[in-house]
Amino acid sequence: MATRKESRESKERKGRSSKLHIDGVALDTDAQRISEAVTQLRRRSVLTLEDRVYRVRINFGLAAQAALAAALAWTVGHEVLGNPEPVFAPIAAVGTIASSLGQRLRRTFELIVGVALGIAVGDGLLIAIGTGPWQLGLIVGLSIIVSIALGGGPAVVTQAAATGVLIATLSPTTRNLEFPRVIDALVGGIVGLLVVAVLLPANPLRLVDKTARRALDILTKQLSTTADALSAGDAKQAQHALDCLQEVEERMDELQDALEGGRETVLLSPVRWHRRGALVRYVESAEFINHAVHNSGTLVRRAVTVLEDGEPVPPTLPLAVSNLADTVRQLVQELGRGARPEATRELALRAVSEAGRAYEDGVGFSGSVVVAQVRTTASDLLRATGLERSEANQLVRQAIGNATQSTAEMSPHTHTEDF
Repeated sequence: MATRKESRESKERKGRSSKLHIDGVALDTDAQRISEAVTQLRRRSVLTLEDRVYRVRINFGLAAQAALAAALAWTVGHEVLGNPEPVFAPIAAVGTIASSLGQRLRRTFELIVGVALGIAVGDGLLIAIGTGPWQLGLIVGLSIIVSIALGGGPAVVTQAAATGVLIATLSPTTRNLEFPRVIDALVGGIVGLLVVAVLLPANPLRLVDKTARRALDILTKQLSTTADALSAGDAKQAQHALDCLQEVEERMDELQDALEGGRETVLLSPVRWHRRGALVRYVESAEFINHAVHNSGTLVRRAVTVLEDGEPVPPTLPLAVSNLADTVRQLVQELGRGARPEATRELALRAVSEAGRAYEDGVGFSGSVVVAQVRTTASDLLRATGLERSEANQLVRQAIGNATQSTAEMSPHTHTEDF
């Protein structure tokens, strides 16, 4: 009986512990946690669906290129060169198209080298040791070792091993396999390059712009959220913005891949040569956009601390962060149009000016770091518009004001760069 009574009391205590009383109203904290978890799952599902739609859209052109290249490679091999079964030509063409952006020329070269190595090793060993399961294994293993020893990358190793398998298994029943295999590799690689360079060349600026927008739209949104959090004194909202900023790092890696692909396209495709200037501006801006992303992370992190520590937040501080968000948004738009980024520069300097006023109005330890990071990030964005370091820093000094400048330099606690 005592045991049952203790068990019942334990359950009652657990029930009471799950109740949170606020102003006399009992809230079920278990239900609250469950609700939050369900909300997060729903948000994650929506984001996953958005990611999938984006990937389909961004890769639709790639699918069209691969389809056209496969059909053309088969046609050239079968109808023009008279190969009754040019199976490897469309495979090689699709392999070239599907290569990482910016590496298709290298991929085609590696494809041909790998095929040649596989044939050389396979034929040599077949003459010496004949055919069979263990001979197949030896051919594959030796093809890989030779490829690696000669400095071949993953593509060369894979092609050498695959060709070794084909030579070891098909040569006894199919005569003259080696030469058609090399021809197929050449046809597929050349057709693949022809498709991406002439027949269906991607718009390099559009590809880069889409990828950059996907990354920097997140940054813009979270900077705006941080500004709202500073205005409302909501540390939780600022922390949420900081958590979401982690995704920007992944998107910036995608931007680097897109820039590599864009440079390859304007190199290979005559119809895209007129995009070189705009793409070069994007390439030159990418380094400073990366710096701006990193410095924005520090800004938001310190904004969280400002709110958690209850430091003073003058109205000019969230306004400075909001202007910084507008600067990022404007930069993406002007880079995407290939326009002179005059509006971006004006917004960046406005953010710096508001940050200077916030410092004069009075901020705490972490607030001074937010001011400094607004200044540093704005300088990065000015550099991204094509300004030289000295010119960008001079404009930042002028915008922040002489009085604030001298005060900031005397403070040992601000996290600033040596401008």
